[in-house]
Formats: sequence, structure tokens, C-alpha cells
Amino acid sequence: MFTAQAWEERYSSRPSVWSGRPNPQLVTEATRLTPGRALDVGSGEGADAVWLAQRGWRVTGADISRTALDRAATHADAAGVADRIDWVHADLREQPPAEAAYDLVSAQFMHLPGDERRALFARLAAAVAPGGTLLIVGHHPRDLRTTAHRMHLPEMMYTAEEIAAELDPARWEIAAAQERPRPAVDPDGRDITVYDAVLVARRRS
Repeated sequence: MFTAQAWEERYSSRPSVWSGRPNPQLVTEATRLTPGRALDVGSGEGADAVWLAQRGWRVTGADISRTALDRAATHADAAGVADRIDWVHADLREQPPAEAAYDLVSAQFMHLPGDERRALFARLAAAVAPGGTLLIVGHHPRDLRTTAHRMHLPEMMYTAEEIAAELDPARWEIAAAQERPRPAVDPDGRDITVYDAVLVARRRS
């Protein structure tokens, strides 16, 4: 589930894995920000990176899967923003991003075992420049009680409050640590409500 090979197999099994639309919490939060340098963590097929680039951001899209990055580059080219995005094939657990380099670091639905998650999120926080924003969004544990059929093991779910507690308050201002509902459709085609754990933190200048 967490290896490059597993993700390659997932992407290779179908023409597309994701919807092609940007993640809604990214849209909500990034719309409020002045464009700068962004790191899109686990960029997949590129919807978030393309959306950011279309709005003036200079984006680094990092993913563990070469197949995903190839598709992302194709989408960026079709959208006319290929010159605003750098695609990086990397496992950020082993190749951490540059420190204090980005005005926005966005990690959408990165679910890992607890120790790996905490180590990765600490590296992502370190990559945020002074005055920049850390945006972490995950499936809230409350989803385990819905028919969304979350494939993640319960211990890989987290709340925004848990992530916020790992940040040094002397260096970070927590703008939001929330459980946000949004409409979705479950695997059986039924309309349901799912819940996102949303952390928005600003690195103090």
C-alpha cells in the first residue's frame, strides 16, 4: 500500500485513478492566498498542481509514481501551464523537501502508519517558508462509521487537532483545525456525507 511498486500497479491498472478535479479543501484555502511557491505532496495525476498553476502559483508536484507524474505532465501541458510546474519523482519519506522553501505546502489524504505520518508531516512543516501556509487534509476517523468504505486501517486516520498538537505554537499559528463535512457518493451509488480533517497553519515570520 505504501510502496512505489504498489502505487505503480494501482495507476497502471486503469486509465485514470482520480476525478481530475482539484481537492475541495485546497480550493477553499488556496483561493484566499497570494500565489507564490507551492509544494503539492502526492500530486497524483496533477489536478491540484494544475489548478494552482492556473492561478499563478509556481508549483512543485512530487509523487512516488512515475506513471502518475507522466499523466500529470500531460494534463499540465493540455492546460497550458506546463512551464509553471516542476514534477519530481520522489518518496518524501526518504527524500525530504528543501526546508523553508514554499509559501504553501499541501498534503491531501496522505494516510500512513502513525510514526511514518508524524515524521513526514514534520518534514512538510519544515518545508514551509516563514509567513507560509501548511495545509494538511485527511479522511476523518468519523468516516469509518459511514458507508464510504475507507480502505485505510483505523490507526491511519487522524484528526486535525492531532496534527496541530505536533506543531510548536511558538513557530505556528493554527488558522483552522476542523472536521468539515462534504457531500459524496458511496461505492453503492448512495448520497452520503463524509468528513475531512483539515489543518491550516501559518508559519510565523
